[in-house]
Amino acid sequence: MQRAPIFVSVKRKKLILALAVIFTVNILIIALAQSAQASLYKKGMSGQTVAAIQTRLKSWGYYSGAVDGIYGSATEKAVKYFQSKNGLAADGQAGDKTLAALGLYDGGAADDGDTALLARLISAEARGEPYVGQVAVRAVVLNRVEHPSFPNTVSGVIYQSGAFSCLDDGQFWQPVSDSAYRAAREALAGWDPTGGAIYYFNPAKATSKWIWSRPLLVVIGDHRFCS
Repeated sequence: MQRAPIFVSVKRKKLILALAVIFTVNILIIALAQSAQASLYKKGMSGQTVAAIQTRLKSWGYYSGAVDGIYGSATEKAVKYFQSKNGLAADGQAGDKTLAALGLYDGGAADDGDTALLARLISAEARGEPYVGQVAVRAVVLNRVEHPSFPNTVSGVIYQSGAFSCLDDGQFWQPVSDSAYRAAREALAGWDPTGGAIYYFNPAKATSKWIWSRPLLVVIGDHRFCS
């Protein structure tokens, strides 16, 4: 008669332990599911990152609505427009690739993604150029960021309408060379072989008469770098 309570107590402890394990596993599953979706923003969602998406799209001329942090129909339409213009699947949802193209990451913060964007631009714009010429292209982007006539972020400069032809002809989305990543890091460390250039062009391919009016600073490879 004295042993029954002990038996019940042991069974109860085992039951509590089992429930605790099940609860913990469920919490982990939910957390993993939420993490998997953390970089996908779509219609019906809201928050800081949505506001950052709207801000970036608006500053580049893809969106004209209010920056209210609500992913509505107008935001979805703007995302589709941006995606269609930048070689992305135009589904209206801001996933990893779209966020990277916008220069945004979870929480709306800029990230080492700037280096990836620059490497992609270098690879597209300076493929076949000497290494110093690749660094020079990266330096032009950074010089523009600091210049009052251009957007004040790396992604803003790169995605500015009409700024770089590689975004229009699809070269921007081709595989990135290893040297492009090295060149991106070199320029980030402060190396500017252009002497402060904010423009460059290939004289064999240039169709704009205006670009020839820019003061020449240096010629590197096939590119003329100008102020």
